[in-house]
Amino acid sequence: MLCPRDRVCVRKSGGGGFAINSGSKFIASAPIYGAAGGLTDGGFGRFDNQLDAVFPTANGTVNWEAIYSIGYESHHELALIGKGLHQESLQRQRHAILLLPGLLRGRFPDLFDGMIIGAPAIHYGQQQVNHLFPDVVEQTIGYYPPPCELEKIMNLTIAACDSRDGTIDGVLTRSDLCQLHFNINSTIGQHFSCPAETTSENLKKHISVSYSTPAQNGTVTAQGALAASIMLDGLHTLYGKPAHIWYQPGAACSDAETQYNSDTDETSPAYDVLKEWMELGWKCYADSLQTQWPDLTDFRAAGGKIIHYHGEIRREHPDRFLGPLHYHESVRTTVYPDVSYNESTQALGDWYRLFLVVPGAAHCELNPYEANGPFPQTNIGVMIDWVENGVFPTTLNATHLAGDNVGANAQLCAFPLRPLWTNNGTTMDGVYDQASIDTWQYDFDAWSLPLY
Repeated sequence: MLCPRDRVCVRKSGGGGFAINSGSKFIASAPIYGAAGGLTDGGFGRFDNQLDAVFPTANGTVNWEAIYSIGYESHHELALIGKGLHQESLQRQRHAILLLPGLLRGRFPDLFDGMIIGAPAIHYGQQQVNHLFPDVVEQTIGYYPPPCELEKIMNLTIAACDSRDGTIDGVLTRSDLCQLHFNINSTIGQHFSCPAETTSENLKKHISVSYSTPAQNGTVTAQGALAASIMLDGLHTLYGKPAHIWYQPGAACSDAETQYNSDTDETSPAYDVLKEWMELGWKCYADSLQTQWPDLTDFRAAGGKIIHYHGEIRREHPDRFLGPLHYHESVRTTVYPDVSYNESTQALGDWYRLFLVVPGAAHCELNPYEANGPFPQTNIGVMIDWVENGVFPTTLNATHLAGDNVGANAQLCAFPLRPLWTNNGTTMDGVYDQASIDTWQYDFDAWSLPLY
């Protein structure tokens, strides 16, 4: 599908996780805006094949061709093909906008006029190993909380911090203030109860394993609160140096549902071992999947625009909220090294808009635990207006898709502003809160090199 002659544009969908593309749902809206959409199979054989269909190779080694394809090559080639087709058919200048729901890349700065980045996977080497962190916490302290206990802690956290944004709506919008004011030990002694359930997990090339959890009744223990507290603090070495970050308060701890894996026969890796595994992944995939290159000077010079957004409460990926924020700050200090915080933030915001929190949202989707939160639905239109018409997105348009306010509009604040409701929850303002900002500043002293 091609753009009408009064608007020449190319839109494509990136992938997420091990998926080379995010399916037709992410490009189906393109024609609404008079745009074309494209998908790539990345050389994986089928459009619905993921990286694990071709990785590792038959002899167990790294398939580097597939790694570089999902890392950047296939996205580059698809964009060139799309722009070439438009040039042939319309003989006019194209605008290329990348809709990238999963992974953030740093190459080809003059290829895209705009990038829409949702829930990017930053710090690949650290991120994958980080999924093991809660299991090591439980192994280290010698206590394995029932999933229902951790879910109770999550629900109590949401309830206690719901009003921090000035309105009570079942959504934890200000996890920053929650971090400052909520004492997780206040959950100790609270009763929990959950029915029996069976869950499944996909392992290694489409092998599915099911786990059954019995009915659970009990009270939150001091050990359970301790486990949750250590997880929220993130991975530190045995000498107390921070290596990586974890969920925000109020997120579900699905990674903490420990299961023994007979394939690896690993029972007791220490915190420092996790850090070593992270370093191995960092070194191995530094030029392909690590996605932490902070110097976007060439992209800025080419006139590129970025809309970058995240859910407040990430369930699936531990660092998908704070990792990209850390990256955004690294871009700010790299591109504007000798400028004050406020001046550099304003300058960066002229072309790189970070909408830090989609209230209550999970990974690229609504959060079933906080369904009243809104989610962006018109990002392509917003980016088109910015790139082609110069309409600056001061806030990001969003819609309530479930809960009590279905269909209602919402506006999301751009970082570093944070939402605060007044007048009985009827007026929302973006406020500057230094104490809030400070909760997101990290120095990863465990590493000898900068983790951008």
